[in-house]
Amino acid sequence: MKNIKYILLIITGIFFTACTDVVDVDLETGPTRLVVDAQLQWLKGTDGSEQVIKLSTTTGYYEQEIPVVTNATVFITNSEGTVFTFNENNGTGNYICNNFIPVIGEEYTLTVEYNEETYVGTETLYAVSEISEIVQDNEGGFGGDDIEVRIKWMDNPDEINYYMVRFDTDRLPYPDYDVMDDEFFQGNEMFTFIDDEDFEAGDVVDMKLYGISEQYFNYMMTLLGVTEGGGSPFQTPPVGVRGNMVNIDNEDNFPVGYFSITETDKTSYTIQ
Repeated sequence: MKNIKYILLIITGIFFTACTDVVDVDLETGPTRLVVDAQLQWLKGTDGSEQVIKLSTTTGYYEQEIPVVTNATVFITNSEGTVFTFNENNGTGNYICNNFIPVIGEEYTLTVEYNEETYVGTETLYAVSEISEIVQDNEGGFGGDDIEVRIKWMDNPDEINYYMVRFDTDRLPYPDYDVMDDEFFQGNEMFTFIDDEDFEAGDVVDMKLYGISEQYFNYMMTLLGVTEGGGSPFQTPPVGVRGNMVNIDNEDNFPVGYFSITETDKTSYTIQ
């Protein structure tokens, strides 16, 4: 599962390099939609005051540039009515807030006003445990010949928790994600891992542990199931994956993306 996307890339490469003719596929472009990249993270040890929300739109499959959204109105409101305004940074599509106040257990509502339509999403900030240990296993993987890096943490026994872990390494062209809940690990040590047969001594693996909501857990489970799931490597995903942002003026013009807010712990590990 961990390297399924890498395997699919290899299979796809072999398939197309084996062909002698170039095939141009005429893909139909769907309606342009707002893309909301609102992943607010409160890193342990910081005040979490600076946050960034990125806005863009969907575009054609073969287009090289992603169109950014400018001149939108973006703000977050907490349950007490406090408003945190996100101001655009010089036409970049990045909207920045420098006075955000993260509070564990608080509910936040993101509002985006764009093209005379209003998009709204609500999320709750949950705590996350500290990363307790990193373990390297040189006999990991299915064949026992991969280097495996395992991240561990203790689950909070007093509540139901949902987690996401992100791994970044130069060995992969993309981040590797994993999500899990504590249904079978309540109050016990939990872990997940990344493994790769190409890891070498000196390689650095960056790791982030997030405390996430149940709805974000379900969203990521669905998203990872579409991108990493079984079936033919050339199979078309059966449905689009909807996030928690809704268009309150025109439900048919729904946005893409998700509004999440998480407490986060992070560390880095150098392969030995």
